[in-house]
Amino acid sequence: MARYTGPVCRLCRREGEKLFLKGSRCLTPKCSFERRSYPPGQHGREKQFRRGRASDYLLQLREKQKARRVYGVMERQFSRYFSRAEQQVGLTGTNLLTLLERRLDNVIYRLGIASSRAQARQLVTHGHIMLNGRKTNVASAMVSPGDAISIRSESMGRTYFKVLRQEMDDRRVPRWLSVDVDNLSANVLHMPAREDIDVSLNEQLIVEYYSR
Repeated sequence: MARYTGPVCRLCRREGEKLFLKGSRCLTPKCSFERRSYPPGQHGREKQFRRGRASDYLLQLREKQKARRVYGVMERQFSRYFSRAEQQVGLTGTNLLTLLERRLDNVIYRLGIASSRAQARQLVTHGHIMLNGRKTNVASAMVSPGDAISIRSESMGRTYFKVLRQEMDDRRVPRWLSVDVDNLSANVLHMPAREDIDVSLNEQLIVEYYSR
């Protein structure tokens, strides 16, 4: 599956807010957005002061792009998620965010096993994660209520997971997941509700973008 391989800090600067794409680095003074909050590019500083009232289309586009970048999804895949959300019962925008939250790489991030979704994706693709007792390297795999997530036994001896077991904190885990810090395992309790999804996205704008 394709993925974005360019500089991620410019994505935050383009959206005008922190997307926390580099994990803990985003919370330090080294964060690029803290030092250069203006848009990227040669004329970024000028654009910062020339911005007028944004059109409805621009607001919808930017919200869609922000959602893509937060979850690390490419355009065609994001469009497929939206089509699937439209076919489900309920609010399309909420259905879309629920689908994105159920991605395995996002779940690994939510559990605190990785500091960013990009790192979570790497852990999955390198074969360190078990889903229902079977090794998987598909970061976009969808989890469902009752699924069990664990670390592959061969990977538990690695320094990363030894340190993680000592530093991992279960207080930030959303209520639709349960985690066993000692064994680095987790279970999916139920589908995530909108109030469980703490991303600063206006999903209605995304729906409007695809409804043009």
